[in-house]
Amino acid sequence: MTMLGLSTLVAFVGTRDAVRARAFYAEVLGLPLVSEDGFALVFDAGGTPLRVTIVPAVAAAPYTVLGWQVPDIRAAIGSLTPRGVRFERYDFMQQDDLGVWTAPSGARVAWFKDPDGNLLSLSQV
Repeated sequence: MTMLGLSTLVAFVGTRDAVRARAFYAEVLGLPLVSEDGFALVFDAGGTPLRVTIVPAVAAAPYTVLGWQVPDIRAAIGSLTPRGVRFERYDFMQQDDLGVWTAPSGARVAWFKDPDGNLLSLSQV
């Protein structure tokens, strides 16, 4: 095993507005804020550091940049929706009433965006 195989992964996502990002990741998603400085906000995402880097412009990717595996996707959606999270709908895939797509493998996935337009997901495998 290489050195990286034994090292902690750090996830990154960009934001233009640290105040808005702090409210979303801490208050809406419920991630504990570990540190904050003029460069980034760092949250604990289930033991993985999530560094929300303050940037002049966010180039939101057209694909998922962060995702969480959850034991019950419907319950997770039910807890996030009242907090203002809007789940994405896509014309090119069949989704259920909550916006959940079932992959050929049986995994269930739903997508939502952070305030900067970064595409995030929930999945239940």
